Amino acid sequence: MPPLNPQVLGQAENALRALLERHLAGTGLDYQRWVALSLVRASVASADGELFDHLRSALKVDESIARAAIADLVLAGFVESGGGRIQLTGAGAKRHADIKARIDDTIRDLYKNIPATDLDVAGRVLVQLATRANAMLDRAP
Repeated sequence: MPPLNPQVLGQAENALRALLERHLAGTGLDYQRWVALSLVRASVASADGELFDHLRSALKVDESIARAAIADLVLAGFVESGGGRIQLTGAGAKRHADIKARIDDTIRDLYKNIPATDLDVAGRVLVQLATRANAMLDRAP
């Protein structure tokens, strides 16, 4: 097996992203809108400003792109805004659940026959890498 390096990480990320894009095809959602819908579903923010901050951070985009993603979800009828909060509509909850179920099936297939200890180690390493990369991004260039 090759050592963990940017090429290996990139290949895994690209393959996983292609699988996700396959699940999103025909749903009215692209990657950014899927992440936005998932963050709304997870209720990571109590106010819309916090949601935009979480979305900017998750996608590594500026606020205008985060706001556009949410606006698109409102126009599609998947989320609604009121009282300073953004929440899923019934259609948004159903769309999220349908896509998530397909993703969960794919993940089960991908993880099949990989020892749990290996998955645990991989998860810890990837979290550490993401944490360090985010810290570097937060520092001035």
